Amino acid sequence: MHPISAKGELSARATTVGFAETNRVAAGETVFYTIVPCALGFVLVAMTSRGVHRVVLGDAVEVLEATLRGALDAAELVRDDAALGDISASIVALASGAALSHVLPLDLCGTAFQQRVWRELQRIPRGETITYAELAARIGSPKAVRAVGTACGSNPVAVVVPCHRVVRADGSLGGYAWGLERKARLLRSERRTAEE
Repeated sequence: MHPISAKGELSARATTVGFAETNRVAAGETVFYTIVPCALGFVLVAMTSRGVHRVVLGDAVEVLEATLRGALDAAELVRDDAALGDISASIVALASGAALSHVLPLDLCGTAFQQRVWRELQRIPRGETITYAELAARIGSPKAVRAVGTACGSNPVAVVVPCHRVVRADGSLGGYAWGLERKARLLRSERRTAEE
């Protein structure tokens, strides 16, 4: 089943807000994807019938496709640039620092702890940052600072779940799976557009 109808609407099976209840992509399940240029290089957007499953930033289309195939080796991957055009345009806007104008359905695989972290990340306002310790306290696990950092690093949907908004206690950037230069550019863009 294609996740997007001919009108560009999500299928009835897709969740309309937040996280889907499934934990993994089933063997043979179809995952549609697209790769488009953005302010941070290229962005790969992959979607199941339940919602956006992966958003990956990179410099080369071939590397992004190989990364997706490695992560979802049991899935049937189908590139469909046209059907995912509106969703990828929203994510390209996010990569430029813009606010999301609507809720994107998400289908994220993660432990209960990771999902708590990812939900809390979505509450950090655009243009602002918090520390890993503050994030740990917000989810009710103030001693789990390292685990929070690991959950941020495991975030499968760059820019959509804004793990880039978390910094070290000294204000330095910390880590970012898609590169510290991208994290710095994204934070600058978000601050600029939040002030407009």
